[in-house]
Parts: sequence; structure tokens; C-alpha cells
Amino acid sequence: MRVKTLLTGRIPSTRSLSPTRGRRGTTSSSSKKTMTTVTKSNGGGSGGGESAGTATVEAVTDHMTKMQAAGSWDTEELTYEKHHPEEAAAAAAAGGASKDGRPSLEEHHRGMFSIPRLHKQHKEKTHPLDWGYPGELSKDEVACYIKFRDEVEKRGDDFRKTVYSFGEIEGEAWALTRWLRARKFVYDDVIKMVEEATECRREPGRHNFYPDPQEALGVDPFVYIQQYPQLYSGNAKSGCPLFISKPGKLSVDGMECITTLDGIYRYHWHVMMHDYANRLVANKKKNPEFTRFQCVCVLDLDGLSAAQVTQRALNIIQKQTEIDSLCFPETMERMIVVNVPRFFALTWRLIKGWIDPRTAGKVELISTRKHWEARLKELVDLDQLPSDYGGKAEDTEATLMKTAPGGMVRQITDLWHVRTHHAHTFEIGPSEEVEVVVYTRGTSGSTFSVMDKDHKGKVFVKGVDVKHTGNPTDENEPPTNVTITSESRIAGPSHIKVKADSKSGRFAGSETYLVVLNYYPKSS
Repeated sequence: MRVKTLLTGRIPSTRSLSPTRGRRGTTSSSSKKTMTTVTKSNGGGSGGGESAGTATVEAVTDHMTKMQAAGSWDTEELTYEKHHPEEAAAAAAAGGASKDGRPSLEEHHRGMFSIPRLHKQHKEKTHPLDWGYPGELSKDEVACYIKFRDEVEKRGDDFRKTVYSFGEIEGEAWALTRWLRARKFVYDDVIKMVEEATECRREPGRHNFYPDPQEALGVDPFVYIQQYPQLYSGNAKSGCPLFISKPGKLSVDGMECITTLDGIYRYHWHVMMHDYANRLVANKKKNPEFTRFQCVCVLDLDGLSAAQVTQRALNIIQKQTEIDSLCFPETMERMIVVNVPRFFALTWRLIKGWIDPRTAGKVELISTRKHWEARLKELVDLDQLPSDYGGKAEDTEATLMKTAPGGMVRQITDLWHVRTHHAHTFEIGPSEEVEVVVYTRGTSGSTFSVMDKDHKGKVFVKGVDVKHTGNPTDENEPPTNVTITSESRIAGPSHIKVKADSKSGRFAGSETYLVVLNYYPKSS
């Protein structure tokens, strides 16, 4: 190898993982040996020139080591500009590369790999979690990559936007290999997948993937996440966002009282394109060496009963899974399913059939807290792991509360199945005042009243009708909601009794209502 090659700045792209994560994040001993040999074999000339040349090479070598590079190239045939002449020229004209068109360090971080850097850079057996990533590809996989890259650039427009679903910042090599891994580098299957994903994205794309979450759902998102708690909380050691979902607290009946199936899907698009995507981009800007646009998921089944695993619940999960698998492939680094009940084994076999086998292989089911807490600590630093999951970061309830509407200090949601009468007592603290809102799809309706439980005869709200006037069989027609304390909030301290009297006949079936109490600081 020639010193000239290193001195002209041909620095390989980064590997994806932190140096603290073992072999996959470090420079191989063979590459270090090669670099050392380069320095020694080119030590001729005067003493001063030798010292300067050696220092320069050592500086480059040290930089390459920090970048987790393994090996380098030494012919013009293998250079970036040889294979990306137009991109290199454009970058040079824009000042983003050196004057001879070589890629800048920033461009390397963005995943603009030269062809040889895509190939496997070591002789060891590729780790299963590294298969299909830049720097780990076989000759045939590189050929498929090149063919796919050329097709993406040729088609452009929506096809290209689908591939770069999180934007150009993800980097060419990292974005393209996500799709290639998802279809095991079978070119025709990859093209078909992108075409199907492009069609799936078309309608949401017309609406900019629903940037307003309340408009997407048709209800304040904070009410929604009380029925299905989900949140992002810090980052894993790999730099990937940590996502926590709590299906054990899922209330499908509650969700149907406040939104529609279409609303749930629109909201999912919002989360993926305006929340998750923004987190990935922010992590990339903060740490340019963050290259795997994935997340670590915790699926908490605490409280899940067999009765909750209804066909309606499975339909919601299946639709969201289909969107993710088709339009956002290879975006899950690892999923840890905790507090797993015994009956879930059968449900998991069903769900497993909806997802790619490679993705299913990233899922770990752990029942006991001792074991899943230990596993989470292996993946997430304590200062990033919520305290209710064994870490030292803010607990998930406090994190979720930050998404509440301005001024709200807490919220209670209570699901009622009313056949004739139903009532429940709630407490209002001395520094609080409360607003009561009722959501329903019930077409017979009920009359709601609010009384002071501690003072007989004192009535705050009397006889407010709550009735859905739409089509009860249309799942995509928005439900009805009524603020029964519309004139004024009820101030504490107090124990209030909220009561519902059904307007249907005695022998009619029950109707479902979601009673929501929004607590605010007491007005002075």
C-alpha cells in the first residue's frame, strides 16, 4: 500500500457501533498491522521528511482507528469519485468536499460509501446482527446494492422518497441496505416492496403524514395515550431511541369511544414521520457516528389478560405492524417483552406470523422482573432507563404527563358500561378544579349529573344528555363528546359523584362511555 493514498485523505466510512461494544465496533488487529507496515516501509529520505511523513500517516491512522475503520484502498479505481463522479463534482462545487472531489468527513458520516467499503472488511464470521450492513456485504450483495442504488436514482420522485423515509441524513448506504436486508438482497423482491410501500404512503403523504396529532386522531392525544400508554424515553447504549409500549393497559373499548380506526392509523403515521423520525435525526446531528436508524423497544405486558386480546385489539396491532414492516423496514434493533403472562405464548405465535422472521428473531420474551431488568440494563444506561424499569431516569408516568395539554396537572379516565344506571365518586384536591368530559358511540344515550357527595342536595351539573347521533356501525365515523361542566369547572376540595341514567329501555343492551376528568390548578 502506498503512503500517498492515506495522505490524500481517503478516509473510510464509519462502522455503525460504538467502540465499547466489542469486535463489531473496533479496528481489527490485521488492519492495524497493515497501517503500521505502511508507516515503516515508507521511512526513506531525510530525517526531517521521514519524521513529518510518519507523523502525518500516524495521525491519519489514528483517525481511521477512531472511525472504526478496517483496511483502506490504494488505487484510483477504488476511489469515491470513480464511482460517484456527479455527486463528487456537485459536492466539490458546493464546498462540501476537497478540491479534487473526494468526499468530506461529513459525507462519510452521511453514509456515502465507496464500493469497496461496502464489502466485508474482516476475515471473521459476520455477527448475525451485522449481516447486511455496510462493511459486511458479500460480492453478490454489493452487486445487488449497486443495481438497487441505480434504480432508486433512475426512478427518483416518490420511489426515492420511500427509500429515504427518514431523509437524506440517514445516508445512502444505511438507507439502501435497510430495504435490501428486509428482502434478503433479492433484487426483484426489494423493488416490489418499495413499490408497495410507495403506494401505501401515497394517501398519508398527501396530508404530509398528519403533522397535527390531534387532527389525526380527532381527540387530544393525551386522552388517547391513557387508553394505550406508549412513549419514547431516552436512548439505548447504541444511540437508538428507547420506546416503551404498555399493551397491558390497552383499552380497546376506551379507544373506540374517542377515535376511529382511521384515526388510529393516521396517528401512527404521525408518530413514525414526525416523532420517531425527528428523534433519529436529532440523534444523528448530536452524534454523527450514529448510523443505524433503529429503536430499542420495551413491550410491557403487565396487567394483560386473555380477555383484552380481542380480535379488535389484534386488528389494530396487525395494521400498525403491517405499516411498519412495509414502509419502515429494519428499524427495530431489539425488542424486550417484559412481564409475559403464560397465555401469551399462543398470541405471540399469531403475531409472529405477521412480521419478518429476521425481525421476530430480535424479540426476547422475559417473564420475571429480575431477569428483564438485568437485560434492560445491558442495553440501556441507568441514566436513560426509567426508574419504574430499574433505572435512574424519570419514571414513565411523569414522562407521559409532560404531553398533557397546557395547565393540566393530572387526568383520570373511567370506562363505563351503562345499562340502566351507573355512578362513581371522584376526589378534587383543595388546590384543584376539574372539568368533566364524556365520550361515547351510544345512540340511545344517557343523562349525566354531577353532585356533591359530602353535601346532600348540592348539585353541580344536572341532566346533561350525552348521545351519539351518527351511524353506530360505521367504525370510521367520529364518536361524540360532551363537556358536561361546560359552564364552569368544579373547584375543590370536594368529593363529587358523577351519575349516568340510561335513556334506553330496561331490556336494551348496555352502552359504553368514557368519562374523563381533567384536573387543573385552582383559579385564584
